[in-house]
Amino acid sequence: MKREQPGVWITGASSGIGKSAAIEFAKTGAKVFASARRVSELDRLNQELDSEKLSVEIFPCNVASQSNVDQTVKKISAISTIDCLINNAGITSFKLAEDNSINEINDIINTNLLGSIYTIKSVLPQMIANGGGTIINILSVVTKKTFTKSSVYSASKMGLLGYTNSLREEVRKYNIKVINIIPGATSTSIWSKEIRNQFESRMLASEDIARVLVWSYLQKSNMVSEEIIVRPIEGDL
Repeated sequence: MKREQPGVWITGASSGIGKSAAIEFAKTGAKVFASARRVSELDRLNQELDSEKLSVEIFPCNVASQSNVDQTVKKISAISTIDCLINNAGITSFKLAEDNSINEINDIINTNLLGSIYTIKSVLPQMIANGGGTIINILSVVTKKTFTKSSVYSASKMGLLGYTNSLREEVRKYNIKVINIIPGATSTSIWSKEIRNQFESRMLASEDIARVLVWSYLQKSNMVSEEIIVRPIEGDL
């Protein structure tokens, strides 16, 4: 089978920042591999792109499952190398620490932290072998500021920040760029409809975050924007 051009693998691509990123990268002509648990939403993404004569390759994946991640990367790698990984899949609960169930805690940590580590581990060997690559992680301003009702989410994102900061130092010698995008409140389905209806005018648009991702990836010199913080002009909610 003929191998296609190197591509961009985006997790959590069925909605929000991930979906917007898939669309923006497709517009650049990049080969986009879109993953999420909700296959129907990934199909809908391609329906939206069809009007612009664009498309993405769909690879359903639950990043919280290491075996599922490994299987997905194996399928993608059969047709293309992965030049860029965008770790976007994430969930939260917006509950006080005392109210979080153990199941909720496990789901958030397994998806946001372990899921991102699984995807990174799965693409590192080929990036090292290929002499370079880009890993972009969608973090959050919870890594810079304390918020209530975000204890587990904060733990997951701060854990990923620590992991990727250390990773960056280890993989510089392989020409692998590790970029952490740290957005403030963004209007996505992670927030309730009530919150979005009340504060949407103050929130960032996922399309704007997506353009930051494309810009940071397309830096092809020896420069790398290691950490980018973006907030609404009016500040945090």
